[in-house]
Amino acid sequence: MSNRERNKKILLDLAKRAGDDRCADCGAPEPDWASCSLGVFVCLECSGTHRSLPAASRVKSIRLDFWDDELVEFMKANGNTTAKAFYEKAVPTFYYRPHQQDSAYVSPPGSWGSALGAYGGVLWKKGKDNGQFLKRKFVLSDVDFTLKYFTKEETKGPKAVISIKTLNATFQPEKIRHPHGLQITFSEDGRTCNLFVYHESGQEIVNWFNAIRATRLAYLKTAFPTASDTELIPWITRNYMKEGYMEKTGPMQREAFRKRWFVLDSQDRKLLYFKTQLDAVELGAVFIGPEDKGYSVTKSKPKGTRGNKWKFGLTVETPERQFVFMCEQEREQHEWLQALRHVMSKPMLPQDYTTEANLRRKR
Repeated sequence: MSNRERNKKILLDLAKRAGDDRCADCGAPEPDWASCSLGVFVCLECSGTHRSLPAASRVKSIRLDFWDDELVEFMKANGNTTAKAFYEKAVPTFYYRPHQQDSAYVSPPGSWGSALGAYGGVLWKKGKDNGQFLKRKFVLSDVDFTLKYFTKEETKGPKAVISIKTLNATFQPEKIRHPHGLQITFSEDGRTCNLFVYHESGQEIVNWFNAIRATRLAYLKTAFPTASDTELIPWITRNYMKEGYMEKTGPMQREAFRKRWFVLDSQDRKLLYFKTQLDAVELGAVFIGPEDKGYSVTKSKPKGTRGNKWKFGLTVETPERQFVFMCEQEREQHEWLQALRHVMSKPMLPQDYTTEANLRRKR
């Protein structure tokens, strides 16, 4: 076996080691590129980011490029786990690690400090009624734990003051139809509300996202002073388990079906529904409790209903009533079943009982 083939086999075996079997940057499985100057394995997409930083990283394909013995030994001695322990030791707890689906949102280390403490700037915000995006000034405060935004004249005070207590932020480029789109969600008067914003600069929207995470962590440390960072990290921000359109009928199951945008928030155990995916305020919510409390979900074919164009049904049973939804495709029906059953398999936490009681009072 030639040196070339032998070294290729060694590298392919190294890329199967625990820690090296996923991209060091975004976590994508089976990386087949590597930075031979940093000693890490990365995916094709993240290799492009490394290639744009030649002074810091030199990338090679582990399948196609020639590797000499010295570089192979360097990769053996390093790898993703060792490199992360060295290069990421100063990364703040709140800092968001990019995932495979949002690997475009990678910001260089120099931006980390700008996300600390209060943050402010101008973002394009979708109007609640007309749907147009307009420039608005936003101010994030870690003193009173609020996010404020202003229309034109700051002397008149903010248009809205949003508590950090229930704030969540998620990257939503496809939904907002902008590569740097961000959805900010919060509770107001017992209902879930959305702000849809973007910035022309990807770096700036990343700074906003990490600033929100930093402020959320500061709030959580104040609210739960005995909790560790490890316990608080999952509660800083989260992505929603499942989103998409379904048709919904009323409580008597004789009402006409209407198309609604559904969001499953597994952390709050809520199935929220909106008229469209860019609505500012929820139309309603269903609490998703555990199976041992009388909650279940099954496939169904509802009878006696009208108006439904879609044929793949779900029936969600709760202690109080039955909810019937229709999916357009069988694949979506399966995904919703799996997601809802996952939430129902988890035991309730103390705060879940409060959420359940509040939803009952709203009906």
